[in-house]
Amino acid sequence: MALSKVNRLRSRQDFNAVYRRGIRRKSRHLTLLALQQLHSEKSLLGSISTRPTPETASATPTRVGISISLKVSKRAVVRNRLKRWLKVAARSLLWKFPVGWDIVVLVQPEATQCDYRQFLQELEQLLINAEVCDGD
Repeated sequence: MALSKVNRLRSRQDFNAVYRRGIRRKSRHLTLLALQQLHSEKSLLGSISTRPTPETASATPTRVGISISLKVSKRAVVRNRLKRWLKVAARSLLWKFPVGWDIVVLVQPEATQCDYRQFLQELEQLLINAEVCDGD
């Protein structure tokens, strides 16, 4: 099953913010970029812009985005299968995530040879290395 809507990173601006300011951790098949959310009141209320507070940052759920390039595979079937596996892996690890993070997972071309268990294991290890979640 896929991620719920509140846990999906969807807008181009959000992806770009994570690409620019996020911390990077890389494994053999995946690259993880993580950025702690510090949304201003403008993004929450629409027009008022104030300094972000810990309350507003912790009120936003953790969002996950997945990016798979054509370099991984020219076949959409392969890219979609990898994306589905990563969504399920992220959903199964979602309970470990603290609130208030934007996470982007990039898939490397070597990922076409691995299976779901490897994705789950690598994603969990990358999250621990990035200090997004604990290793419990």
